[in-house]
Amino acid sequence: MTPQNPPGFLIETEANKAAYRMGWRIPAVIQGAWLPYTSHTIPGTLYLAAVHPEGPWIAALSDPTQLPVPPSDIPGPGTVRLVIPTLAQLHTILDQIYLQALLPPTPLQTFQSLTATLPRETEAERLRVERIGQDIFRARLLQIWNHTCPLTGITEPALLRASHIIPWAACDTDAERLNPDNGLLLSALWDAAFDRGLVTFTDEGSPIFHETLSAAARAQLTHTARLPLTAAQQSRMARHRNETFALPTASPALHA
Repeated sequence: MTPQNPPGFLIETEANKAAYRMGWRIPAVIQGAWLPYTSHTIPGTLYLAAVHPEGPWIAALSDPTQLPVPPSDIPGPGTVRLVIPTLAQLHTILDQIYLQALLPPTPLQTFQSLTATLPRETEAERLRVERIGQDIFRARLLQIWNHTCPLTGITEPALLRASHIIPWAACDTDAERLNPDNGLLLSALWDAAFDRGLVTFTDEGSPIFHETLSAAARAQLTHTARLPLTAAQQSRMARHRNETFALPTASPALHA
């Protein structure tokens, strides 16, 4: 696929319409086949090129997190490129890219940005990267759960823990480790019991205590409400019941 170089009048006109419509209203000097645009409201540069005014079009972005669909391996500027078959689809895709760029960064995006250049060769270096991820995860859970343990109502930050439903080490990807759907904000005692597999929860949020947990410990694990779980959290809790809760452990774990 070879875009017009330089782009013809009709391609430039349609590119301007599509870019301006969603806020890329600062054109720059044409670079070969590519028409560059920037925006006052979102970061990065958008590049547009086309074989014909009706398509196919190619959109290139300097920020890969803004791409809503898998990129193409076609050469060009920016970090990622996307082949778009028609002019109508170009307008739709640019809408998606722009609206996605307006969203706050996800925990994964923040983690990747902060750790991209950090070494991970030694255990100390890996623990540093993990701590950054744990801190990001905790900050998002505090926001989602309104800085409150839903079971006890405790709001003191020093007594709140960011709990992973599927443990950090058991997650297959950083995306899952940092996914708020894999997290609960619990008071320290509930977190310790949950992390060690001494307590788990039903889909309705009621606690289930392990048979090895003493009566004295159960008496201290008081709660004033059920744990509200989303469907995504319920599916992960099922795994917690089948794996972590089935084999409780007293070994320590790293927490945010």
